[in-house]
Amino acid sequence: MTTTLNHLAAATALAAEAPRSAEVTDWAARLGWVAGLLLFIALVYWLMRQGWKWRGSLQSALPELPGVPEAPGAAKLTMDGRYHGSTTAGQWLDRIVAHGLGTRSRAELTLTDAGLAVVRPGANDFFVPAGRLREARLDKGIAGKVLAEGGLLIVTWEHGGELIDSGFRSDRAAEHTAWAEAINHMINENTTTEGAAR
Repeated sequence: MTTTLNHLAAATALAAEAPRSAEVTDWAARLGWVAGLLLFIALVYWLMRQGWKWRGSLQSALPELPGVPEAPGAAKLTMDGRYHGSTTAGQWLDRIVAHGLGTRSRAELTLTDAGLAVVRPGANDFFVPAGRLREARLDKGIAGKVLAEGGLLIVTWEHGGELIDSGFRSDRAAEHTAWAEAINHMINENTTTEGAAR
């Protein structure tokens, strides 16, 4: 019996000497960290929003966009896809946000003899008259969107004395080449007609 009592006493002594585990959760500290993280995220979001507004105010000199005419003429080409934004021509990271040009959206493009109509559900529609179209090309990127080479149709146009690149991606990427060729052909015809008129 003494051996059993000795073993029991030894086990009790070992249990008393064993280190105690710390509390699993310090709720006050954890809630403080979560609140701090949420405040940091809110601050970053607010700063991004202020930057977007600031960029819009810098570009406020850009005139209002022409609206889509009621009767633009017969459609040469139509395309359903996405509008990915507009930038200053040749500077693919300099996004233009004035007048809703920075808002990505679905888009329906229609090319007529009068120009290019861009209808965007949930965003501002706009129209590029044929005389203001400057170039169409296939490219791989525009501010905030990079794809494989030729993945974007970039249309360069003039508005308010500024050259603007607008990026579109068709739901059927095979259409891009036909669109670039048709727009460039239309630009060349307009240039030839203007030259002959002089």
